[in-house]
Amino acid sequence: MTVSNDMAGSENVALDDLTCQEFVELVTDYLEGALDQPTRLRFEDHLIDCPDCPVYLRQMEEIVGAVGIIREEDVSPEVRDVLMSRFRTWRTGG
Repeated sequence: MTVSNDMAGSENVALDDLTCQEFVELVTDYLEGALDQPTRLRFEDHLIDCPDCPVYLRQMEEIVGAVGIIREEDVSPEVRDVLMSRFRTWRTGG
C-alpha cells in the first residue's frame, strides 16, 4: 500500500517500507538469520532501494568477520557494564 506523504511534498512512501533507522536496528538479526520471512523480505527490499544501507551492511559483515563472535561470558563484568552504559547513552541520544 502506498500513501502520499504530504509533509514531503508529492513523495510516495509505502507503508511497509523500512526506514534506514529500522534497517540498522535489524542488521544483527539479519546477519544471524533471526528475522521472520516478512521482515527479511522488507529488509532485502530496502537493500535494493537504498544507496547507503548496502554499504552499512557490508561494513557490518566485515566487522563480524574480523572480530568473530564474542559470547557474553567472554567479556568481563566490568567491560560489559561499560559497554551497556555506553549503549544506553547512545540509544537515548545522550
